[in-house]
Amino acid sequence: MESFLDALFEGGNVQQKEPDTYLFHVGDPVRFVHLIEEGAVHLERTQVNGQVMCFQRAHPGDVIAEASIYAEAYHCDARLVERARLRRLSIERLIKRLEADPELSRAWQARLARTVQTIRLLAEIRGLKKVEQRLDAWIDHNGTLPAKGQWQDVAQELAVTPEAFYREIARRRTLKASSTLD
Repeated sequence: MESFLDALFEGGNVQQKEPDTYLFHVGDPVRFVHLIEEGAVHLERTQVNGQVMCFQRAHPGDVIAEASIYAEAYHCDARLVERARLRRLSIERLIKRLEADPELSRAWQARLARTVQTIRLLAEIRGLKKVEQRLDAWIDHNGTLPAKGQWQDVAQELAVTPEAFYREIARRRTLKASSTLD
């Protein structure tokens, strides 16, 4: 975790939350910001066609929906996908700390800039037409696939169905197996 986050969230209320519960929903007023200390939270939005798109997979050291501190209401749902421990701070308290400490403010701004860069990359990846292209771009950025139990999360992040994602994985395995036989 970035050390400036410890200072920023100092004295925040610690909460334990169970999986398949929500921190907030689309349209809820923004009153708090949450730092994940343990577990995982997904920032999701359900599309008109019913598909759930994951905009952030937050893990320890991440702030969920950090740009929301400048909004009136949340634009996504924050769903816990694992039991989590979070540190919650009111928006007013966070903003006062940022205004009072230029160094904290610069660190926060740099973090937001990195988040924008990541979101832009994800938008570029999702703009690719084929699952194969999306997965290649994702792997190019992230290195390797996570454990099999987390593949659905990657499919969500790529905005493809789990079935299409698994077919692409199977296709790659078949190609790899056939290339080793040659």
